[in-house]
Amino acid sequence: MADQELKSARAIAAEVLNRCDPRKNYAGPVLDKLLRETDQRQKATDLVFGTMRNRGAIDTVIAAFSGRPVERIQETLLAVIRVGVYELIYCPEAHEYAIVNEAVENVKAATGQKQAGFVNAVLREIMRHIRNRQSPLSQADMRCTLVQTASTGSEFDTDFLPDCRLRPAAYLSTVFSLPEWLVTDWLDEFGEEAARQICLASNRKPSVTIRPNKLRTTTGALVGKLEQAGIELDITADGSALRVRSPQAISQLPGFVEGEFTVQDVAASQAVRLLDPQPGRTILDLCAAPGVKTTQLAEATGDSATIVATDINRRRLEKVKENIARLGVKSVDIVRYEELGDSTFDCVLLDVPCSNTGVLARRIEARYRVSQESIQALTDIQGDLLNSAAARVKPRGRICYSTCSIQKAENGELVGDFLKRNHTLELESEELTLPSAGHFDCDGGYAAILVKK
Repeated sequence: MADQELKSARAIAAEVLNRCDPRKNYAGPVLDKLLRETDQRQKATDLVFGTMRNRGAIDTVIAAFSGRPVERIQETLLAVIRVGVYELIYCPEAHEYAIVNEAVENVKAATGQKQAGFVNAVLREIMRHIRNRQSPLSQADMRCTLVQTASTGSEFDTDFLPDCRLRPAAYLSTVFSLPEWLVTDWLDEFGEEAARQICLASNRKPSVTIRPNKLRTTTGALVGKLEQAGIELDITADGSALRVRSPQAISQLPGFVEGEFTVQDVAASQAVRLLDPQPGRTILDLCAAPGVKTTQLAEATGDSATIVATDINRRRLEKVKENIARLGVKSVDIVRYEELGDSTFDCVLLDVPCSNTGVLARRIEARYRVSQESIQALTDIQGDLLNSAAARVKPRGRICYSTCSIQKAENGELVGDFLKRNHTLELESEELTLPSAGHFDCDGGYAAILVKK
């Protein structure tokens, strides 16, 4: 595409958001198609996902200071306004003039002068009410400050947020763009400070964490290769994972094509670590797609176990094939779910479909889809899968039940209820990881080890 035809990151972001209803479709595929039209790929990506993560708070600001609820704003204009408000509040390094001016020009090009005047008026009115685009939270009035990071926020000159002391669930729900019933659950389960940290982590821009493939390299060798290419890294204390700090397409990193690493959050890797699979054993990965944990099983056993990977979604099993091929794994046999038969195994890994409440920063659309009703429906599926796993594990064999949820209904409660009905199994251990926005940020998740008597 010639330079004169390239679009700005802001124009691409508004176009993606205009095409996507997060309750019905996903922004990723639309964004991937449009990124070829810009040379600001990383910025466009950040604007799309940042705006989506914070949409509830952004809409609260628009309604409070434009005098018009978002439902009464034309969708094309609303997408442009949302991107502009996101930058005004959450990107204090971006120049106010450029944000507003480009929003106006984008609307002019799309719809005409009259609508451009409205967008200009809304953004300038919001800008007028921002007292400080980046203020220390320790000194801020929380009734008029939207949280950006653990220590900073964007401070307005008007109280427009719920009182965090009198209505903590409403406050956290508004500031972090999360369903109020979900925040209430976290407050009841974990307490106010932990719930606030979960909300903050659920709205962070998640780091890219990679797991070195010990079948093909060592942590030290991979670190050396990446650092030689100018990639900035952090290493976990145990050396099992690296956080990539340089914004770059993963597939372009040195070692990717050679299968020397795979992308996996630290919390997601806990299930296989807890299961501790051994060489020579037979292992079933019952919900294997896309195969990240399948390959972790192979790596953990030195590619010397007998691993069967299956999934009820036949199309997604193709992704498992791609992953084991790239990583050079030999010990995995992919079997269609309906062809699994009645074989039993020493270990069963059961990474069940879940509500994704531990990975809301990464799976952004999930916050618009999760409900108490959907969680109830999921627990029925999770219970059925646990029954299936129990039937396929040998005496003295181990099941690892795992989710990327932090809801007790899908985790400890479900496992406890299952064990009350199934006396042939007992709980060996369980581990809940809460999402964190700390130095080495991570998602949330749960894993439990059940042993057959």
